[in-house]
Amino acid sequence: MRKHLFKKWLSDYGLFILLLASLLMAWQWIVRLGFVPAFILPSPTSIGGALIDDSELLLGRHMLATLREVALGFLLSVFGGILLASGMHAFRTLEKALYPFIVISQTIPLIALSPIFIMWFGYTVWSKVAVVFLTAFFPIVVSTYDGLRKGDREYRELLLTMGATRWDIFRIIQIPIALPSFFSGLKLSIVYCVVGATIGEWLGGNEGLGYYSRRMSGNLNADSMFAAVFLLSLIGIVLFAAIVLLEKSIVKKRGKKK
Repeated sequence: MRKHLFKKWLSDYGLFILLLASLLMAWQWIVRLGFVPAFILPSPTSIGGALIDDSELLLGRHMLATLREVALGFLLSVFGGILLASGMHAFRTLEKALYPFIVISQTIPLIALSPIFIMWFGYTVWSKVAVVFLTAFFPIVVSTYDGLRKGDREYRELLLTMGATRWDIFRIIQIPIALPSFFSGLKLSIVYCVVGATIGEWLGGNEGLGYYSRRMSGNLNADSMFAAVFLLSLIGIVLFAAIVLLEKSIVKKRGKKK
């Protein structure tokens, strides 16, 4: 069984791994041969060395701070996004009143809003969480709302003839049909959370990987700056993969129930 899973995993991602290894080797040799100065683009081995040397700061204080901001912002986005999308789906008047504001909220640059959040919340975790929330909120609301609107009309009419209530239709038909769209929004949202946390830390933080990378950039310490960027990317990849696994688990359970 394990051998079969390994072969399947290798067939799915083998080409990606090969391409990634080739890119890293080319990057290493380009820097080593002096085509690009190391202070502009450090080699992968230098970045790895910085990760090891600064592991106490990067993997301790700063990464934990970023993860805390991402987790709080994501949870608030999921809760608020589902609540608002469900409300707009249930009440047409609410959708007409609020949907334009949701769209408008995404047209304002986060760089312009971050100082406002700092003025409101100070240099606390909540100023960064506000940026994360505003970044991640939109895809969850839109994807959940669009998913709920896809409810199968024939099934709905069948349940109505059987005496089903509006809640029964919502629970039995609309929620299952909305799940693929909902998880698509979640996958976008979790990646945007990392971006939002980094922006918030860059503009007004005293801890976190975004703050650390800004400080290292000011000190012209390219190795440590790229190490922080690598960890930010890794966090996004791991969180994205976790949502994918959660989606597969839920879809698999629903398939068994059927």
